[in-house]
Amino acid sequence: MENKIKLNPSMFEKATLEDRNAEKIKRPSIKYWPDVWRRLKQNKLAMVGLTLIVIMSVMSIVGTHINEFDYKEQNYGLINQPPDSVHWFGTDELGRDLFTRVWLGTRYSLIIGVLAAAIDFVIGVVYGGLSGMASRRVDSIMMRIAEVIYSIPYLLIVILLSVVFSQQGSGTSMFVLILAMTLTDWVPMAILVRGQVLQLKESEYSLASESLGGTRGWILKKHIIPNTLGPILVNVTLTIPRAIFAEATLGFLGLGLQPPSPSLGNLSNDGLAVMPVGIFYQIFIPALFISLIMFSFNVLGDGLRDALDPRLRK
Repeated sequence: MENKIKLNPSMFEKATLEDRNAEKIKRPSIKYWPDVWRRLKQNKLAMVGLTLIVIMSVMSIVGTHINEFDYKEQNYGLINQPPDSVHWFGTDELGRDLFTRVWLGTRYSLIIGVLAAAIDFVIGVVYGGLSGMASRRVDSIMMRIAEVIYSIPYLLIVILLSVVFSQQGSGTSMFVLILAMTLTDWVPMAILVRGQVLQLKESEYSLASESLGGTRGWILKKHIIPNTLGPILVNVTLTIPRAIFAEATLGFLGLGLQPPSPSLGNLSNDGLAVMPVGIFYQIFIPALFISLIMFSFNVLGDGLRDALDPRLRK
């Protein structure tokens, strides 16, 4: 016979309202993007990069209006003047104010980098998404075409486009530079998006949407692309400094924006010409700005990569 335990009121304790709420989750749920921003703010180096980008973007707009000097204004009585209280960054070999020209060059470099990255983003996402969702044969053909395009050096494209537009009298402009860089630079973005699409189109939610009648275009737009935004955004933040550095390289080689329009690349090229006579500030200042832009976008991209990684979410 089993022993029966007699229950009495002393064996029980009355539950209070505090005990009833003991298992309640008190911390509010955080959505994905606010959580990304919270984790990005914890990365001090990434926030330093973001702060520098904001400061340089604002100064590239207002910096050209702080003093009274125009970027094309020449003063042969103030040639190669070092930085002073009037010309804060000094003057160049034609007596033009470098403070105004450096900030205007920063504006052009940022515009070229951002526009090139935006075009790479659009073309790469569309091409890579369609390639990943297509059949295996179509996907193979599209990737071979992309690889052939990517094998063409952009420097050759810039030279050819410069020759063509120079014959028309326009020379190398911002449009030519952006066109030359984006003709081939969208391929890495397309390869990245294609790899993500091939992985995610076999996921449960994509198969469930397809079983409910969703078309491939609908699944790509509503399910796959939003879930690949993390790697895509990181790639975009790293594409911008690459485009800026490419523009600076072309400007340094004399293939960038044509005078009198300044860019950080051709300002560095102008500064190199006066280095043999002991004038170093004309190449140091634009080179410093190029380095700060490259540093800022790279550390911001690294911070975004960590913030968007779900494995590091706490």
